[in-house]
Amino acid sequence: MMTLDSIKQAQQRIAPYINKTPIVQSSLLNDWLGHRIYFKAECLQKIGAFKARGGCNAVAHLLEQGKQPKRIVANSSGNHAQAIAWAARQFNIPATIYMPSNVSKVKAQATASYGADIELLPTRDAVDTAVQNAAEDPDVYWIPPYNHNDVIAGQGTAAFEAVNELNNVDAVFAPCGGGGLISGSYIATKGLSPHTRVFGVEPLNANDAAESLRSGTIQSLKSAPDTLADGARTPSVGSITFEYLKQLDGFYEADEASIIYWTQWLTHLLKLTIEPTSAMTMFGVVEWLKTQSSAKEVVVILTGGNLDADSRRKLWQQDALTQLPSLNL
Repeated sequence: MMTLDSIKQAQQRIAPYINKTPIVQSSLLNDWLGHRIYFKAECLQKIGAFKARGGCNAVAHLLEQGKQPKRIVANSSGNHAQAIAWAARQFNIPATIYMPSNVSKVKAQATASYGADIELLPTRDAVDTAVQNAAEDPDVYWIPPYNHNDVIAGQGTAAFEAVNELNNVDAVFAPCGGGGLISGSYIATKGLSPHTRVFGVEPLNANDAAESLRSGTIQSLKSAPDTLADGARTPSVGSITFEYLKQLDGFYEADEASIIYWTQWLTHLLKLTIEPTSAMTMFGVVEWLKTQSSAKEVVVILTGGNLDADSRRKLWQQDALTQLPSLNL
């Protein structure tokens, strides 16, 4: 198991390349909920998502160890693809990214714009098989989207920055797809502040992590999940990340109506472009706050802001802003 030192080393390694993103609040939301919510705005990160941290750390640490692959490969449905393409370009290494054909168009275009070669395949299984085959070449290095210690350590630097900057944080919430971010957030948060609780949130329609936690073994989705939270459509958590998920203080499953509701409200209140995968975390925040008897200070990792036109249309088909946020939702 990794420690806080892994996060600190990652922070030092990637500092010259990434943005130290701001922490923002909404006074209205704080008043309505009766608690103070701090949002770590990773939607303002390089490539528009926290994934830049893990991708950069993985590539930088590889070179730090004297390893120089001829090509880097990755498999991703979006933000990790951009992160590896961007990170590889920072260090002048060619990259190939394997992506499912239903990937967000804006994420695929952005990945290509960073100079990576893109290979679109019909299913997630085909993507995973293709990247594994490519990685058999000894001159090729594969950086998975979450089940990789350097990726996890890099992702954990977001929570590290937030908890380090704030005092007396009661809880940290982050979305869970494959579990890299929430694993890194757990390591960073508990290392800095052992009393602070750490919670994960995933879509109810893609709840493989919750099913895994309930069963005690890693469960995989049987088919492509129908959720707007495209950053959490991973078929299963990883063997590494699952060990951290089992240590979390709690885990929540957000339905699609709640994901849409909080995406609209956070976009409105914070004046930021916010992905549904980021916003769904507020479902868990509200569920937890309902059980609290005193005012709490909560950090929410806003993971990204890369939205294509189709997702925007689906998000705004109905107006959710007529119902004010409250703990009675």
